[in-house]
Amino acid sequence: MNVMIVGSGGREHTLGWKIAQSPHLTNLYFAPGNGGTWEAGENINVKGTDFAGLREIVLDKKIDMVVVGPEEPLVMGIDDYFWEDPDLSHVAVIGPGREGARLEGSKEYANRFMEKYKIPTAGYKSFSEGQYDEALDYIAGMQPPYVIKADGLAAGKGVVICNNMGEAKETLQNFFGGIFGEAGKKVVVEEYLDGRELSAFVLTDGENYKMFPLARDYKKAGENDTGPNTGGIGCLSPVPYADESFTMEIEEQIIRPTLAGLKKEGVPFKGFLYFGLMKVGNKPYILEYNVRMGDPEAQVVIPRMNSDLLEGFVALSENRLHEYKLEIDDTSVAAAVILASKGYPGDYEKGKEISISVPLEDIVLFHAGTAYENGRLVTSGGRVMAVTSTAKTYKQALASIYDQIHKVDFDGKYFRSDIGYDI
Repeated sequence: MNVMIVGSGGREHTLGWKIAQSPHLTNLYFAPGNGGTWEAGENINVKGTDFAGLREIVLDKKIDMVVVGPEEPLVMGIDDYFWEDPDLSHVAVIGPGREGARLEGSKEYANRFMEKYKIPTAGYKSFSEGQYDEALDYIAGMQPPYVIKADGLAAGKGVVICNNMGEAKETLQNFFGGIFGEAGKKVVVEEYLDGRELSAFVLTDGENYKMFPLARDYKKAGENDTGPNTGGIGCLSPVPYADESFTMEIEEQIIRPTLAGLKKEGVPFKGFLYFGLMKVGNKPYILEYNVRMGDPEAQVVIPRMNSDLLEGFVALSENRLHEYKLEIDDTSVAAAVILASKGYPGDYEKGKEISISVPLEDIVLFHAGTAYENGRLVTSGGRVMAVTSTAKTYKQALASIYDQIHKVDFDGKYFRSDIGYDI
């Protein structure tokens, strides 16, 4: 079958890397892809938000399935666009429709959903840009630190943890002032949950689900989890502080009630559902939903799969997900360290030439912010690529990464040297 992956990040490269291993694949296309995805398929220079452009590709290349990687096309309604077009309605789209995507597209909607279906999360209240004083009054009645989130999509950077009222005032002014455009004109203020972060993922058809391995994402830009939030600067899977009993608690308290709530609301959902979690004591709380596979979590979770991912997507599209057997290599662990551009997640320069020395031993490079310009591989984003390794232990995986991370070089290269420090 012919498959098109929408997106250009590390998640999309990882999905393509895995799908390309399937004997069921005929041709694989990326729209638009990056400087590494050409190794798995053909890049076509159309953005994921250009639905008319994607339509032309699907019809021209006789695409059977579209796998949507990033959140923006999903929130914009790419699934609905395909379903409503008689020339496209036969194409399987892996990703929810506009209604399902609201779980990620609006933090306020997600919090109300959690509250309605008694899914454990932090206390919260939302405020619009004209309610600056009301937001400050609400924060003044809380104990620090304070969590302030942009309501809309902010590329994983719209969450700020403020240690005092001064930081809270500055954050509200930045959000309401347009640092994230319309996404920050409404904010959600939440109580701070003190615990250990982790992420859970399921592939679901709204009725049945297959749960993927848990992962631990490192979001802070600086060593020892300091500095501003990023879209993710490193990752590990599985999570040592989440045993079988705790994983069952996640399913019973969060995953199943979420799917039951979507069903009760009449919201169809076919695709990945991501749960950003906090382990508080020995109880799971949900921080946020994403309606797609995580990034950089995909770069450590998918390499641990033994089963055919494309088979799973076909089963999902044909309402046979319950028949799909998800097989994970439980004897291995995976780690990823992100190579970022200097200045990320703030301002950074692009177009820096990347050199890669071979051979690479026991590591895989998943490209994200890379592109080819005049025959040169150059940086094109803040997160440039993930250096991933699978091994029997974290010590072995991280040793492989840090021993060879110098083989990828570009001006301004930045990475955290302490991924896994807390494991």
